[in-house]
Order: sequence, then structure tokens, then C-alpha cells
Amino acid sequence: MRAITYSRYGGPDVLELTEQPTPKVGPDSVLVRVRAASVNPVDWKVRAGYLDAIMDVTFPVVPGWDVAGVVERVGLDTPEYQVGDEVYGYVRRDWVHGGTFAELVAAPVRTLARKPASLSFEEAAAVPLAGLTAYQTILRAGVTDGQTVLVHAAAGGVGAFAVQIARALGARVIGTASARNHEYLRGLGAEPVEYGDGLVDRVRAIAPDGVDVILDYGGDDLVATSRALLADGGTVASIVDAAARDELGGHYVWVRPDTADLDALTALLDAGTVTVEVAEVFDLADAAAAHEASATGHTRGKIVIRVA
Repeated sequence: MRAITYSRYGGPDVLELTEQPTPKVGPDSVLVRVRAASVNPVDWKVRAGYLDAIMDVTFPVVPGWDVAGVVERVGLDTPEYQVGDEVYGYVRRDWVHGGTFAELVAAPVRTLARKPASLSFEEAAAVPLAGLTAYQTILRAGVTDGQTVLVHAAAGGVGAFAVQIARALGARVIGTASARNHEYLRGLGAEPVEYGDGLVDRVRAIAPDGVDVILDYGGDDLVATSRALLADGGTVASIVDAAARDELGGHYVWVRPDTADLDALTALLDAGTVTVEVAEVFDLADAAAAHEASATGHTRGKIVIRVA
């Protein structure tokens, strides 16, 4: 099968289009014919070696954790799926090796769910990691109807999902973003505010009593901002700053594969309550350019790789 691989840590230039053996399919896994995968910041961070201290890596690595495709073969004990089923998922294992930037991937059933019928394969591939991250931080923070929620980096891949999910739960959402993304956030149902100096004053101007929940997907000075803005009994959840847990008594979240959570996202997506934005689609052979586009941090929406 064709796959993107790298045999050492480094920049995008270490990515190569190679021929690899068809993955073995374990008893609780299925073989997925990949139609599309998407790029997340963690992909290039792993490739660069930034996570070597916490993740075992077996070279050559096929990068990528997001996938959308069709079940081609089932394992010995996988009653959840049949050949021909359309699936999507966050295919993360306990080590880094056989990822989704390939024609085929062996995916444990715990990492998959049925693909939203309303989405193309490219759109579906853009959902799992970012959508699950948003959903799981919202669950961990206990967002409920009537609360006021501040979302840092609200126009980013995770933040945009979080805005929509929190709104679906009945929360009022304030989102930090640059001015060029304010109309976009209004379209998602958030009240936008400019990040940077003066943020606390700008939020207090529209939420004088503070906020009940802060969801941090890339904010600056989280501790000081949270202490200034959280209402009594409020909580914070972050995917980028452990101080949310260690200093603020909130939550530090690393997304996990979870079929039930993916099913919940599927329901929101198929109902049209949550939408997904694809910024750009690359061919498999152009994975290095896709990594570069993701690493700039200047795109709105997800970078997707079309495999078949």
C-alpha cells in the first residue's frame, strides 16, 4: 500500500511517499480503506520529536490519527462492523507507528464510529480529534444550560467545535479571536472579543458578573485571566496549560478515542447543529505541504488529505 512515512524526527522534508506492507488486523480491529485523513498540530509536533518523552515511537512512522473510510476487512471479534461500513475515527494507539496517512489502516473498534451520513469523507476526516477534544473538555468542565462560557482560541479547529457544542447545550458563549474572525464566530453563535492586552476588561464589559466556565485551547496568561474572570464556583479546562489543574483546580485534558463520544458528535453533525469547515484538501503525495500549512497556524478550518 502507499503510505506517507518518516524514519527520523525532523521537519516536513522527512516525510516520504513509500510502499508499506498491508497492516495486520488484530482480533478487536478492522482494516479501513482510507478515503481521507486530516492534519492536526499534534502530528507535526510528534514528527518533530517534541513528544518523544511521553510517546513510544517505532520507525518508520506512518503519521496521522484522524480517518474517514470504508471497512475492508474485519477482525476475529468485531461484531460492531461489517465489510463496506463507512466509518470515521481517532485512531490513536499507545505507541506511534501505523497512522492514517496511508491507503489502509488497522483501527481498533474502540477508536471508530459510523461516519455521519450528512458529511463527505473529507469533512468527516476533519472531525474526530478536534471534535472529540472540544466535546471532552466540555464534558469535563460540566457545561450546562444557562451558563456563560469563555472559549479561548474560539476560531481554531477545536475552538469552533467547542463554541457550537456549548451553544447546543444552551450556554452563552464568548469567544476570543483576532478581529478578522469575529464575523465567523458570530455565525457560530459566539460573542467575539479580541484577545491580548485588555481582554479582561473587554469580557467584563459584556459579562459583568464574570463567566462560569473557561475552555482554553490556546489562550495567553491563563491563570491571571481565569482568576479575574471566573465567577464563584466557576471552573476551567485546558488542553495546553497544566496550570488549569495544578493552580486553578480545574482540568487538564488530553483527548481520548471514544466511540460513544464520536456517536454524540455524529448526532450533532447530522442534525446540522454542529458544522465542520475544511480549509484545504491535499493529495496524499503532498503530505509535507499539508503539514506546513497546519504548522503556520494561520488557517481557519481543518487541513485534510485525500487518499482515495
